[in-house]
Amino acid sequence: MVLEVNDINFEEVVVNSDKPVIVDFWAEWCGPCRMISPIIEEIAEQYTGKALVVKCDVDNSPNVAARYSIRNIPTVLFFKEGKIADKQVGAVPKNNFLTKLNALI
Repeated sequence: MVLEVNDINFEEVVVNSDKPVIVDFWAEWCGPCRMISPIIEEIAEQYTGKALVVKCDVDNSPNVAARYSIRNIPTVLFFKEGKIADKQVGAVPKNNFLTKLNALI
């Protein structure tokens, strides 16, 4: 299951996680964001217990978006031990996300 994170709970959920975390920065009006949404959902199901998969709406969480310099969406950040370990900007095939995630597990 994909969790929603925001300016209030981002630190607690993402930065303090003991598992690798994928953060999908998106917005409701973003077409490419809607394209990768089912992929993000599939990854969340596939990696239950191994990784945490979350979404962050940039319109509702401007502080987090600014903190990580999110200028284009979709942007997917890969966190390990509270730090950014990798990044993917734009809509790409599922394998691109899996390759980056598997490197962190």
